[in-house]
Amino acid sequence: MNNVLLIDDDVELVAMFQEYLEQEGFVVASAHDGVAGAREALSGQHAIAVLDVMMPHMNGLETLRRIRASSHLPVLMLTGRGDDTDRIVGLELGADDYVTKPCTPRELTARIRAILRRTQGARGEGAITLTVGRLTMQPEQRRASWDGEALELTSTEYNLLEVLARNAGRPVSKNDLSEQGLGRPLARFDRNIDVHLSSLRHKLGTLPDGRSCLQTVYRVGYQLIRE
Repeated sequence: MNNVLLIDDDVELVAMFQEYLEQEGFVVASAHDGVAGAREALSGQHAIAVLDVMMPHMNGLETLRRIRASSHLPVLMLTGRGDDTDRIVGLELGADDYVTKPCTPRELTARIRAILRRTQGARGEGAITLTVGRLTMQPEQRRASWDGEALELTSTEYNLLEVLARNAGRPVSKNDLSEQGLGRPLARFDRNIDVHLSSLRHKLGTLPDGRSCLQTVYRVGYQLIRE
């Protein structure tokens, strides 16, 4: 499915993005306020939502909160340059990634494709199951469980955890996690990976000795520990 939902009150910007995306083969719908955007995002008709942070009445962060209350639809946030707080809060609320405005339609399209490749790419892999200790992952269905209990993960959290599971017992650099999990090189001062991994720590279970199974490797990256 290549349906994209654009949620932004800037009508001219949405029209520009929509025209470019449609030329690139996407089916595009739009909403110009948070209430309508959240309702449309939850309709089940879209593969990804692009959501602007700054909107009147109900801003993008509150819209994201409503979407995440009942959906794991991939969400790409549009944030203003220098709005570090909004970016971090958006990631903590479950955004998959962000693009800083102003951005070109080409950059936005590339980021959308990167997220969709990771959310849809597992379908051709067959019935593969990854098992690391009490963690089980089924890439084809994009499902994960700990000790038999389903894990509620965002799209990007799943991507990052899958990279770590495939490299269990070995440290994975943040740059590798960014390239394989987000589809782009790690930018300087980018805290994306750290925020997503912090969220994963809270969702994953612990080892028998009480430690988190997800460990920081100083000056290297992160490692999923085998029991």
